[in-house]
Amino acid sequence: NRIGDGMEENDRMEVIILMKGNHNMIMADHLVKTFIKNEKKNRKSEIKAVDDISLTVREGEIVGILGPNGAGKTTLLRMMSKLMRPTDGQVSIRIGAEEITDEIEIKRHIGYLSNNTKLYGRLSTRELLQMLGTIYGIREKTVEERIAQISQVLSMDAFLDNRIEKLSTGQTQRASIARCLVHDPQVYIFDEPTLGLDIISSAAIIDFMKRERERGKTVLYSTHYMEEAEYLCDRIVMIHHGRIISEGTPGELRSKTGQNSLRDIFSGLILSADGSKEGLFGNGELQDDIVSAGSGAAGGMSRQTAKGMYDER
Repeated sequence: NRIGDGMEENDRMEVIILMKGNHNMIMADHLVKTFIKNEKKNRKSEIKAVDDISLTVREGEIVGILGPNGAGKTTLLRMMSKLMRPTDGQVSIRIGAEEITDEIEIKRHIGYLSNNTKLYGRLSTRELLQMLGTIYGIREKTVEERIAQISQVLSMDAFLDNRIEKLSTGQTQRASIARCLVHDPQVYIFDEPTLGLDIISSAAIIDFMKRERERGKTVLYSTHYMEEAEYLCDRIVMIHHGRIISEGTPGELRSKTGQNSLRDIFSGLILSADGSKEGLFGNGELQDDIVSAGSGAAGGMSRQTAKGMYDER
C-alpha cells in the first residue's frame, strides 16, 4: 500500500502545499490545539497545548523552537508536519508554483523525526532504509545510492549492517534520522534530535543540519540545549504555555533583552511571561509584550526553576 492509502476522504487532513519559485516555506497560520482532560467525578477540562501560534520558516533556514517541558513544542511540530490536525488554524508548505494536496506527495517533501520514534529492532539500518525506499516508490539503484550517501553523512558505515536492537543510543538516533532522509525531502522537522546523545553523535547531527541548510533545505527543530541553538539557528522561536513569547535571530534577541547569553535571555522571558515584575532584565516595552503573551496561562514557574531548568541536562 502507498502512504496515505485507506484513509476516508473526510478523514484526510486539510493540507495545502503551494509551489512558488524557488522559495519554499512552511507557514503556520493561527494554530490552536486543544485537548480534553478527564478530571475526577466525570468532569472534563480543556487544555490548550498550542494557543494561536503563527510562524513562517523560509527556504535554506534553520529555525529552533525553544521552550520548557509542556510548552507545546512537540504538539506544534506535529501539526506543522501534518501528522496532527489543529483544532483551529492551518499549515501550508510552499516549494514552487504548484499546489499539492495529495497525501503521498506531502510525505515526499517532509522528513519528520519525533522524540520517541520506534524502529524495527530486528532489522539493520540498511534493511530499514531499503524497506522505506520501496514504500516511497524509489528505484532500487537510487535507494542504494542514497543509503551510501546517508551512511557517509551520518558516519554509519561501522554499524550500517548491525541489528538496530544492538545499537547504542547515539547510533539508534542516527538510524532514526537516516529514515527521514532516504526520500531526500525538502523540509526537515526534528523534535529534539540531539537529546541524550554523546558529543560525537550530536556533532554528526548538527553538521548534517548545517550541510542541508547549505543545500537550500528547510529545517525546523526543537531543542533544550541553549548553546546548540545559539550556534546553529538562523532564527529562534521561544514558546511558553503554548504561545510565542519572543522570536528573532540570536542577535535580535540580545538587542531586545540586553543579555548576551541565550540561556539568560530565555530564563528572563519565562519569568516575565509568568508575571515577574522585573524578570531578569529591565526592558519595560518588551516585558509588557511578553506578559500580554503569557496572560491567562495556567500554572507558573519559580525564578529558581527557570534559571536552573537546563542545568540538570
